[in-house]
Amino acid sequence: MRAVLQNFKTGAMEVAEVPPPALKPGGVLVANAASLISAGTEKAVIELAKMNPLQKARTRPDLVKKVLAKAGQEGLLGTARIVNNLVSAPLPLGYSCAGVVTAVGAGVTDIQPGMQVACAGLGYANHAEVIFVPRNLCTPIPEGVSFAEAAFVTVGAIAMHGVRQAELTLGESVVVVGLGLVGQLTVQICLAAGCRVFGIDPQHEKLELARQLGAQAAAAPGRELTDQVLTFTGGRGTDAVLVTAATKSSQPMVQAAELARDRARVVAVGEVGMDLPRRAYYDKEIDIRLSRSYGPGRYDPAYEEKGQDYPLGYVRWTENRNMAAFLQLVADGRLRTEPLLTHRYAIAKAETAYGHLLGESMDPYIGILLEYDPQRVQPTAVPLTEAKLSARAPDGEIRFGVIGAGQFAQGVLLPRLKAVAGVRFQSFATGSGLTARAVAQKYGAQTCTSDYRELLQDEAVDAVLIATRHDQHASMVSDALRAGKHVFVEKPLVLSRDELETVAAAYQGVGRQLLIGFNRRFSPMSRTLKEALSGAPLVMTYRINAGPIPAGHWHQDAEVGGGRIVGEVCHFIDVMQYLTGASPIEVHALAAQTGQALPADPDCLTVSLSFSDGSVGSIAYVSNGDPSFPKERLEVFGGGMTAVIDNWRKLRVQGAGRKVSKRALFEAEKGHAQELQAFVDAIRTGDPAIAFDDLLATTTATFAIQESLRRGGGVEVS
Repeated sequence: MRAVLQNFKTGAMEVAEVPPPALKPGGVLVANAASLISAGTEKAVIELAKMNPLQKARTRPDLVKKVLAKAGQEGLLGTARIVNNLVSAPLPLGYSCAGVVTAVGAGVTDIQPGMQVACAGLGYANHAEVIFVPRNLCTPIPEGVSFAEAAFVTVGAIAMHGVRQAELTLGESVVVVGLGLVGQLTVQICLAAGCRVFGIDPQHEKLELARQLGAQAAAAPGRELTDQVLTFTGGRGTDAVLVTAATKSSQPMVQAAELARDRARVVAVGEVGMDLPRRAYYDKEIDIRLSRSYGPGRYDPAYEEKGQDYPLGYVRWTENRNMAAFLQLVADGRLRTEPLLTHRYAIAKAETAYGHLLGESMDPYIGILLEYDPQRVQPTAVPLTEAKLSARAPDGEIRFGVIGAGQFAQGVLLPRLKAVAGVRFQSFATGSGLTARAVAQKYGAQTCTSDYRELLQDEAVDAVLIATRHDQHASMVSDALRAGKHVFVEKPLVLSRDELETVAAAYQGVGRQLLIGFNRRFSPMSRTLKEALSGAPLVMTYRINAGPIPAGHWHQDAEVGGGRIVGEVCHFIDVMQYLTGASPIEVHALAAQTGQALPADPDCLTVSLSFSDGSVGSIAYVSNGDPSFPKERLEVFGGGMTAVIDNWRKLRVQGAGRKVSKRALFEAEKGHAQELQAFVDAIRTGDPAIAFDDLLATTTATFAIQESLRRGGGVEVS
């Protein structure tokens, strides 16, 4: 299929052939008929992408701060690699469209194939021939509403929520500042609500359009504007001001205070400067409100991604209900979009369409529509080269299929796997299909797809690297093993004991290698430390200053990420298992009473472990410390030896008449390159990089930690 993509690093834009997205539970696939280019939002994205690195840094100092903090922890080289891969990833453009449902995912019962729907959401409602969209981000199109009209649904919902934030009542006067797409729709919604509207915009054409759409008055900013508004409102000042302009200047908000009556409402709908004059707002006791996009539910993963609706009796107008209400106004003839549509282009001409936003055309524009043929759908797998590979790898060459290509995969795993001799990339699979194409081209793969099962059916794929979200690991690993593929999967292997049994059953008898991404045991520092130890029972303490992540992050979701015990603490159990050469037999965990309720496990805890050789270990995993403090510190005592690994950048071992020291200069030595080399070696030799029983023991130990926290006391690792 074709999709409009932009390279955030270079600003280059293209209409590219990419695989259609995969169908997922809780959502639908839609063949687009029309999508709307939002001049304000998309122009800002494009302009940011075209900035040089220094300009981008000045625009987003918050991200610069995060990068510098990561560099302090991980080193400059590793951080630079991650950032470079992140900014090179293609960005899908678009966030408002309409089309025909072609497939429905599990859990969706009120949408059927063949229905016409309008869709919203950045990253979902893209300018693409086929999109996947969660249920709460699409709504049926009422009879009589065209695809072109329905494609306005996102900006319409934004305008609806802005008006609701103003809490207008019948007969009130409203000033709308900024008469672009959102502003013109806001004017009409206010009129439909029985209000009198005064529009403000510096462009004469937009003022005239607002009048044509029903605004009782309109004027450009100027010295006489305040007097004009006072005349319009009978000398009282306006009841509400909705600022729908998009500008870094605070002038619209400053002027809003001048136009407002005593105790009026001022709503910032567009992205405007907020340097407000306190005295002007204080004297009138003006109520300042912000409008967050389409309405309640926006930015809530439980609502948008999982489809958990808010009860109607408590939240009357969610973002989805705002979308539906906007379309109903169109269906009832109370709101018109045709006058706002100035240009139409076929998807193949998208670059020409965006030329209006970039100043390459002098034609006045407001709404720009991209149009599609809903019947044109390409196969899921997209070949990228003409080269054909034989079904059997020649001369020990190992061909990889990669499932999932997010930030960690692109920044850490893939560059290191590429450096392993005798490795070739055959295919990439990602749920959206967009990233798959870009990464596949970068690494010279033959095909890309959005359906990982097609990758598993490819006889040319010898081994699979899985780097998706955690809830997909168990099923993908099991499917890959049954398909006869060697499997490297990022931790964790599974999220439950039932999933562990399923994977174990799939592994038995297939004769394929399985490795979990327990990289730290493969670090040169771990190897050096193990060689220096005498083998006596060890006492180990491992402190992890993990730092906080929001409760709404997918890692903290019990169903998706599994929590930080299963997802991260497994690393540190594996290191201890490696150093001792013994299995964990019992754990005892205690969680700090931080007062923070998380949907998954606590992420501020201590764990005591005993091992089969008599060794003991303690893990302090904390999220309430200073994130800038070094993240990891491992201390090991035994046989007259003492050793310390500081943040995987410095190792010291001393005792028994010897001293060993090692320092990493440019990046932390966490063993990612070595683990991938070990996996490839295991495929060639048949000797596992980590024994399967050890993988099971580490995974089971994380479940024992969870059980210990639930019931208290020690829990055997069975």
